[in-house]
Amino acid sequence: MTTATWYREFAEVEARGVSPAYERLAHAVARDDEIIARLDTLPERKRQPNLLFGAVRLLGGPVLDPRAFHRFVVANWAALAREMCARATQTNEAGRCAVLLPVLATLPQPLALLEVGASAGLNLYPDRYAYRYGEHVIGSGAPVLDCAATGVPLPATLPRVVWRAGLDLNPLDVTDPADLAWLDALIWPEHDHRRARLRAAAAVVAADPPLLRRGDLVDDLPALAAEAPADATLVVFHSAVLYLVPPARRVAFTEVVRALPGHWISVEGPEVLDFHVPEALPEPGGRLVVALDGKPVARAGAHGQAMTWLG
Repeated sequence: MTTATWYREFAEVEARGVSPAYERLAHAVARDDEIIARLDTLPERKRQPNLLFGAVRLLGGPVLDPRAFHRFVVANWAALAREMCARATQTNEAGRCAVLLPVLATLPQPLALLEVGASAGLNLYPDRYAYRYGEHVIGSGAPVLDCAATGVPLPATLPRVVWRAGLDLNPLDVTDPADLAWLDALIWPEHDHRRARLRAAAAVVAADPPLLRRGDLVDDLPALAAEAPADATLVVFHSAVLYLVPPARRVAFTEVVRALPGHWISVEGPEVLDFHVPEALPEPGGRLVVALDGKPVARAGAHGQAMTWLG
C-alpha cells in the first residue's frame, strides 16, 4: 500500500463520520506530493496518519486547516520527523473498557489482567470505572463510559480484579506531564469528551499504578504471565494494537497467547486476525471485532462508543 493510499483509506474508513477534521486532513495529505515525499523517507511503520497528526498537535501545529497544516509540516519537518521516529501511536482509550466489560463478566472471578500494548495502562482498570449502557448503569465515580449496546448480555456488577499488569515496548507514565501530553495529542481534535475521559482515567491510574513492563509481545509475554497469581483467572487482552505488528509476529503472538492458561480477549480490526463477521455497525466507528479465545463475539466502535453482540 502506498502512503497516499494509506491516508486516503484512513480518511474514508477510520475518520469518516468520527472526525471531520482528520477526514479532511487525511484526504489533503493523500493529494499532497510534498508531504508524501517527506513521509516516504521514514520507516513504513512511522508514516501512519495518527502518528503524523499527533506529532503536529504535540508541537503546537494546526490540524483544522489543511493549508496551514501543509505549511507547518514543511517548515518543521526535521522536528516532526524526530518526534515520529521516537514515538508510537499509543492511544490509551479507556472507553474500550466498555466493550471489554461484558466479556470479562463471563469469566471465572477473580481476574488477573495482562494487557499487551498497554501504553499507560488505562484499560487495566475496568473494575474502577462507571458504565452507562443506555439506561443500564454499572459502577460509580469517574470516568463514566457511555456505550450504545445492542443485544449485549450486560453484567450486573463490576469484575473483581486482583492483579493487573501491562506489556509495552515503551510504557507511558500518566504522572509524567510529557507522557500525558503525548496521550492528549493522540486524541482527535473534536473529541473533547475523550480528552476529559483521559484526565479522569489517568487520575484513577495515578492513585494505584499498575505493573508496567517494557517488553515484546512475543518474547516477553510468557514470563510476565507467569507472575500472575495462580488462584485468579489470567486474561490476556489487547485493543487496536496488532495492526501495528508485522503479520509474521502476529502469528507468533497468537501461538504464544493460545498456549497460556486462562483466556484471551482481542479487540482488533477484522482484517488483523482474519475474522469473517457480519458487516460493521451502521453507526460510525464500528469496525473492531471483540473476540474471546479467538472466537468473535461482538462488533465494537473504535473508542468503545458502541457494541453489537453477534449472538
